[in-house]
Amino acid sequence: MNALARQIAELDWPTLAAQLDASGQALIPGLLSRSQCETLRALYEEDSPFRSRVVMARYNFGQGEYRYFAYPLPALVQALREGFYPPLRRIANTWHQRMDTGISYPQTHAGFLAQCHGAGQLRPTPLLLRYGVGDYNCLHQDLYGELAFPLQVAILLSRPGEEFEGGEFVLTEQRPRMQSRVEVVSLRQGDAVVFAVAQRPVRGVRGYHRVNLRHGVSRLHGGERYTLGVIFHDAL
Repeated sequence: MNALARQIAELDWPTLAAQLDASGQALIPGLLSRSQCETLRALYEEDSPFRSRVVMARYNFGQGEYRYFAYPLPALVQALREGFYPPLRRIANTWHQRMDTGISYPQTHAGFLAQCHGAGQLRPTPLLLRYGVGDYNCLHQDLYGELAFPLQVAILLSRPGEEFEGGEFVLTEQRPRMQSRVEVVSLRQGDAVVFAVAQRPVRGVRGYHRVNLRHGVSRLHGGERYTLGVIFHDAL
């Protein structure tokens, strides 16, 4: 087990799981160092690590842009994907049991990717996002095919208050017969937020029911903001 995988494994997962159960998101302060953040940011200007670039305005996704990594993933991104999968798998399987979906995820991320690839979802989904002044990301769900892992991770690579202003991570939850609830997650450089991709179980008076979630980024008022997104399913 490498150092980053060990660091992830040693996090307080019972507390993180309880936070995810309560609000669909959990904050992990200081997961990456400043040098690790800057190493990832520097990749954005290179072409070889990526398979595609998306300008959000072209598709009414918002403003700003992002680039999907190609296989093989950079070592740090691969380590994050592999390191987070085992503890998140346990939470994901619990969620699906509560939602009575019949879905269960394999022990290893390689095993889950084999399922994705068997369903024709062959393209890697980890990505780097870049926002400038006035940019934002509309509320959305990162679903790329029939198979989807229910949790994902975003890591802020820039320093708020120094390198950018605004640009808060926003999560909304649409509850049955109620108005939507909004969570704003304040992040510092190197902080990670784990959050629900599309649905999570919530206990009601008659047992568990499903609620829908979307996430996005509010408008940037100044500077430039970089984020790493770690998504565990691959895309069609």
